[in-house]
Amino acid sequence: MPEQDIEFKGTNFTLSVVHLENNNLAELNNKLSNKVEQAPQFFDCAPIVIDVSDVEGTIDFSHLKTLIENHSFVLVGISGCQSPEQKSAIQNAGLAVVKKGVAQQKITPVEQSKEQPAPQVAPTPAVSQQTKVVRGQIRSGQQIYAKDTDLIVIGSVGNGAEVIADGNIHVYGTIRGRAIAGAAGRKDSKIFCQNLQAELISIAGVYMLHEQLGDHANLPQRVEIEDQKIVFNNLS
Repeated sequence: MPEQDIEFKGTNFTLSVVHLENNNLAELNNKLSNKVEQAPQFFDCAPIVIDVSDVEGTIDFSHLKTLIENHSFVLVGISGCQSPEQKSAIQNAGLAVVKKGVAQQKITPVEQSKEQPAPQVAPTPAVSQQTKVVRGQIRSGQQIYAKDTDLIVIGSVGNGAEVIADGNIHVYGTIRGRAIAGAAGRKDSKIFCQNLQAELISIAGVYMLHEQLGDHANLPQRVEIEDQKIVFNNLS
């Protein structure tokens, strides 16, 4: 029986994209350190793409690769290549040149404030001062972080959006993006929602991807961890 050739197929994966505004890698290093401190286990070996389309000047891609890997991320490749010389420098550093898709959105940009949306999305909804309450849709590219408290979203979390809380997360709508509760390590944290369709859920570093939700998807859920495993309780 003849040996079959290797088959290549196109598919889609959820990747975080870090958008650089300049070639100051020391600044990037500080921002990544702050990001990882929010949920170290969640970001361990997380695949990312670096977008350099807004950067003016040269970039030391070998240094960039080392910097990213020192934070335990996996650098998949570089997007936004602007010239043949830059493409050659990327390849010489052992990195892939990644082309943007037509509908690519900014996901988890490290340069944005924890409480501000990415520039291309709607203004940040109103937020309370204690338990953090957000009213309205959390759109793709937005990240909401409730430091040292719970997060309540009176609305839904869209694809490509991210909600993070050091305590519990309550979503009075659908979670389609990423929900990270217990970001500071609180294992008693929980995620509550009216409809679970999340790209990823995580509690105190224990996470589960969308394809692992199985029969628990598209239902009202209370999500928590027991014995370092994600468990579900139907709210209906």
